Amino acid sequence: MPMHPMEKMLHQALFLQSAQRLDQCPPDEGLEVAFAGRSNAGKSSAINRLTGQRTLARTSKTPGRTQLLNFFQLDEERRLVDLPGYGYAKVSKSKRNEWQEHLDHYLSERQALVGLVLMMDIRHPLKDFDLLMLEWSAQANMPIHILMTKADKLKFGAAKSTLLQVKKHLKEHPAPLSLQLFSATNGTGCDEAWDKLGEWLEITPDA
Repeated sequence: MPMHPMEKMLHQALFLQSAQRLDQCPPDEGLEVAFAGRSNAGKSSAINRLTGQRTLARTSKTPGRTQLLNFFQLDEERRLVDLPGYGYAKVSKSKRNEWQEHLDHYLSERQALVGLVLMMDIRHPLKDFDLLMLEWSAQANMPIHILMTKADKLKFGAAKSTLLQVKKHLKEHPAPLSLQLFSATNGTGCDEAWDKLGEWLEITPDA
């Protein structure tokens, strides 16, 4: 079976740099897709599964360790960005607010950003952080694609039911929005996610 063109490109992903603030980011040109998710939503595992690389995004036993914007280069024009995870990080309120401010600057001012992938644990969807990201995407009219992660933890019927409930809840969401089931463990939903990334990053089937 031929490799998906987006999968092929993601296999080439290389760590480029980390940044805490917008002015530390790589030049604001080309196309970027950012990945966001609460600390325990399985974000690093999802990025590693989609890129076919075990350690591209570091998974940690202590959720919330990722406090920086991490950039991964696919080619001269395209990048993935791993955004800081929130939820379980044991930091002061002022530090958390500082992270939020830097993240907000990136999301609202970064011209290269063409789409946001939001990861939600299918067993705990629509938490405060998720709603915050959805609200931001609505304000910015930024396309957002939701991966309902850890779908393998539920029976298929229950997973599908949760997906439909979340879809119903977000029916009136003003930003361009799509959602799917995903599992980094067994690969459920990889093709669908690759299709969306390919669409945003303008990867043609012949790439």
